[in-house]
Amino acid sequence: MELPLGSDPRTDILRDMQAALIARFGPIVRPADKRRAPEWVLVHGVIGARAKTAASNASTDGLLAEFGSWEEVAAQSVAVLEERLQRQTFPGQSARRLHDCLNAIIAQRGRVDLGHLDAMETDDAMAWLEQLPGIARKISAGIMNTSHFDRRAMVIDGHHRRIMQRTGIVPGKADTARAFDALMPILPPEWSAGDMDEHHLLLKALGQNHCRPRQPVCDGCPIRKGCATGAR
Repeated sequence: MELPLGSDPRTDILRDMQAALIARFGPIVRPADKRRAPEWVLVHGVIGARAKTAASNASTDGLLAEFGSWEEVAAQSVAVLEERLQRQTFPGQSARRLHDCLNAIIAQRGRVDLGHLDAMETDDAMAWLEQLPGIARKISAGIMNTSHFDRRAMVIDGHHRRIMQRTGIVPGKADTARAFDALMPILPPEWSAGDMDEHHLLLKALGQNHCRPRQPVCDGCPIRKGCATGAR
């Protein structure tokens, strides 16, 4: 028998976690003017592998400023794009993925335009995105959650997944897609898209300051009490 939405005990753990993280790091709310067009978010995600957010922001803005449209970006050679993406951690990989992704959209849509996704259910829109080169669950969720679409879709990066695994909320070997599928049904039903965005950003801060990949600093961690690993 399936539990009703929100009745899973992990839902209350997530609520308590959110409150503890806000108490420690303060609210992290994305202003409305920081919600970008979905096409911008897509480009940012495709080129952003293991790169700092500020670098990816600058690269994404720089491409659009220089070439004037995403169609003109798509028309550039991989070599030209790689030259423009030197801020990125993997400029060659980023250039190839961006070139292939934008041209795949143009082949299907005639231009780089994701406006049709607004009329689709979130799961269907994410499935459409994930058939594009270079788009996996983290990016598809980011497009739906942090862009103008403002949808309830949890963005899960390495920090987020690691913390969910260590706390015992998702299986220890879950990849991003499995973690997403495990988390979405147990998220507090009252959480908006903005709450989910804030949760992700708070967990990112926790991962950078406490729940590090190799040497977690459990002392002083604001969610240690409810963590299956830190409470040992």
